Amino acid sequence: MTRKLLTLFFFTLCCSAMAAEPQKPNIIYLMLDEWGYFESGHMGNRDLVTPNIDQFAKEGMRFTNALAGAPVCGPTRCVLMTGLHSGHTSMRINDGFSPIREDEPTLASMLKSQGYATGGFGKWGIGGRGTSGVPEKHGFDDFFGYYDQVHAHTFYPKYLVRNSEEVPLRGNAGESFYEGETHAQIEIFRESMKFIRKNKDKPFFCYLPWTPPHGLWGIDQDDPSWLLFKDKPWTAGQQTENDAKVYAAFLHMIDRQLGQMIAQLKELGLDDNTVFIVCGDNGGQDYFKSDERPDGFFAPNLNPTTGERFRAGKGSLYEGGLKVPYLVRWPNRIAAGSVSDHVLCFQDVMRTLADLTQAECPPTDGLSFAPTLLGQSGQPTHSHLYWEYMGQTAVRMDNWKAYKGKKGDWELYDLSKDVQEKTNRAADHPDILKQLVAYASEAHEPLRPGIVFNRELAAKDHRQAPHRSIRKKNSKK
Repeated sequence: MTRKLLTLFFFTLCCSAMAAEPQKPNIIYLMLDEWGYFESGHMGNRDLVTPNIDQFAKEGMRFTNALAGAPVCGPTRCVLMTGLHSGHTSMRINDGFSPIREDEPTLASMLKSQGYATGGFGKWGIGGRGTSGVPEKHGFDDFFGYYDQVHAHTFYPKYLVRNSEEVPLRGNAGESFYEGETHAQIEIFRESMKFIRKNKDKPFFCYLPWTPPHGLWGIDQDDPSWLLFKDKPWTAGQQTENDAKVYAAFLHMIDRQLGQMIAQLKELGLDDNTVFIVCGDNGGQDYFKSDERPDGFFAPNLNPTTGERFRAGKGSLYEGGLKVPYLVRWPNRIAAGSVSDHVLCFQDVMRTLADLTQAECPPTDGLSFAPTLLGQSGQPTHSHLYWEYMGQTAVRMDNWKAYKGKKGDWELYDLSKDVQEKTNRAADHPDILKQLVAYASEAHEPLRPGIVFNRELAAKDHRQAPHRSIRKKNSKK
C-alpha cells in the first residue's frame, strides 16, 4: 500500500471514530437569587408573571424535593461549586468576600478538563478580588459580574468585574441603588448570550448565578417588565413604595431573558444538545409582608392550594430556608412535563454533571441524580443529608429531619406528615433522633478556610453598595 493510500486509510479511520463519538452536551446552570418555591405561575402564584419558566417546566422535569446547599447566598454557592456539604466546605459564612481555598476543584475546573469552554455571569460570592477564591483561578475562562455579594446589592454600580479587572458601567455614579444609566443585569445577560454564541461550535458550561429577584430593587424606567407592573396598586416595600412592583418586574425580566436564551439556542441548533437547569439558590424570604399578607407579599413559601407553609425562610435550616424550585430541561432526553420526588441537594450537582458529560468527578459528598433525569433505574439515595449554618444544625434521613438552633434542644420532624415542621416528635422517637445526632457529629469537620491576599482590594468591592443613599420606605422612586 502506498504512503498516500495509508494516509487516506488512517484519515478515514480517524474521521469515523470522531463521527462515532457522541458530542458532549452543553450545560447551562441558571440560579436565581432567592427565587421562592411558589414564586412562579406554574406553582399557582397569581401575582407573578412567568410564562417562559412555566413553559420550561412543561418541557422538562420538576423536582419537588430539591434542597439548597445552605440557607444563604455564599455558602450555598460553595456547596454547589465544590460538591461538598456545609460540614466540609471551606467557606461557611456570608460576609460577601470570604473565599474557598486555592487548591479546590469546582464544577468549572472539572468541565474545563473535559474540553468545555467555561463562563460565569452574575454573582460569584465565594471569593472576592484579592483572595484565593476568584473564579478565574477555579476553572472559569471568563467570569463577569459581581465577585463580592455586598457589591451585588446594587444594580447601578460604578463597575462590574471581569476576571478580577474592573469594567466601568456607563453613566453610573454609584451613589444610589435606584438610579443610573446602565443596569447591571442587562449587561450580565448580554455577556451571557455572547458567551453562548461565541462557543456554539464546542461544548460549553455557562454558569448563570443571576442576582434578581434579590437585591435593592432598582430598574430602568423604560424596561418592558417594569412597564408591565408599574401601575399595579401595590405600595408594599422595604425602602420605597415601589419595591414589590420592581420585585415582580425583576422576575418577569429574568423570565423574558430565559425565553430569549432558549430562542438563541434554537437559532444556533444547540437546543437539543443542551442540559438547562433553572433553580433558586436558597429558600424564599417573606419580603414586604403585612397584616394582609403575613407570609410575604408574594408568599414564596406558602402553598396557594393547600395553605401549608414551609417553616421560616432564608437564613434558617427549617424547610423554608432550604426548599428551592428546581427544573431541568434537555429536549428528547428528559421526559417533558415530568415531576420527581427524588430528594436532591446542591452537592449532588457536580457528580450528576460528571455523569452527563463523562467527566472524572473529584471526591464529593454528592450522589448523581442522572438516572432520575434520564428515566433509568438504579437511582442512588443518600443515607442522610447534613447542613450547618451560624449555630444551626440540621440532618435529614428519609423523611425524618432533626434540627437544632443556636439555643435549645434537638427537634425532630416527620416531613411525610408535617412539612410545616410544627410537631416536634423528639420525645416519641428517641432512637431515630439519636441516629440523626450521630450523623451530625460525624459530618462536621473543622473549617479550613481560603486566604485573603489583598484586604484592601477585597474591601473595595465590598464598599461599592451605597448604603447611605438608601431611601426611607414609601419615599418616591
